[in-house]
Amino acid sequence: MTIGGLLATAGQVLLVMAGAPVLVGLMRQVRARLEGRAGAGIAQPWRDLRKLLRRQPTTPTGTGWAFRLAPLLLIGTSLVLAAVVPLLTTASPLDPVADLFAVVGILALGTVTLALAALDTGTAFGGMGASREMTILALVEPTILVAVFSLSARVGSTNLAAIVTATLHDPLRVASPASLLAAAALLVVVVAETGRLPVDNPATHLELTMIHEAMILEYAGTDLALIEWASAMRLTVLLGLLASLFLPWGIAGTSLTALPLALLAFVVKVTLLAVGLGTVEVFIAKLRLFRVPELLAGSFVLALLAVASSFFLA
Repeated sequence: MTIGGLLATAGQVLLVMAGAPVLVGLMRQVRARLEGRAGAGIAQPWRDLRKLLRRQPTTPTGTGWAFRLAPLLLIGTSLVLAAVVPLLTTASPLDPVADLFAVVGILALGTVTLALAALDTGTAFGGMGASREMTILALVEPTILVAVFSLSARVGSTNLAAIVTATLHDPLRVASPASLLAAAALLVVVVAETGRLPVDNPATHLELTMIHEAMILEYAGTDLALIEWASAMRLTVLLGLLASLFLPWGIAGTSLTALPLALLAFVVKVTLLAVGLGTVEVFIAKLRLFRVPELLAGSFVLALLAVASSFFLA
């Protein structure tokens, strides 16, 4: 445990908390500009959160502990992810617990919590959204495990910091077939996990197509603000994880002097990924719900091919 590691961990948590709504606003602004609209500005999500935080939450009649605790558990798991995933440094005091299986479990915990809360409301839309979300989760989580395992097999460890460090020491790993296939699989996973096009449309409230929005229809005020904030943080962390695994250059070690460069590198990489994702969303349409499993199954096949190539082409 070093001072640099502690500062980097605290810094990346604060950075994700403050920058996640801005990142969402940037993606919306990119889409607006490409569609010929002025857009509300990249700070609009922060204004929406401020407005929601001033309002009282509502609790539907008949709901229990699952509905009330879901926003807190979702924001809590998001903060843990922001602290554990190596975004700014590989020398964090939490690196020993930054295991692939732990990170995937934390991701799944937040998703399952929100789905239970949607079921707790007893509404048709809540149950529909929870059912769809669990279907996607059942296909997404194995893909994450297999894709990152293809990277960890060459390192001999499922620790994310160890994988990133190995890539830093051997940059040619990024150009290997295993890394390219794993990157493609994880990119699809990030889109599905965060409810982006073509899996889900975060800008729609059409009852027959929405997934994430259907689960949070009964939330309002502070609870809704926490859920939206947590969703933005999960998007930021997943994009940061993608950048750390396949574009790790700039990540700091134990040196305090390297933290400003690591911060700048993280912002640039995540911003470029977000702009690219927002640009692609303009030119694609949402898939029919029954075609989404086919897309996720394809990403799982890519992850399996990545594992095979990591062993046979090493």
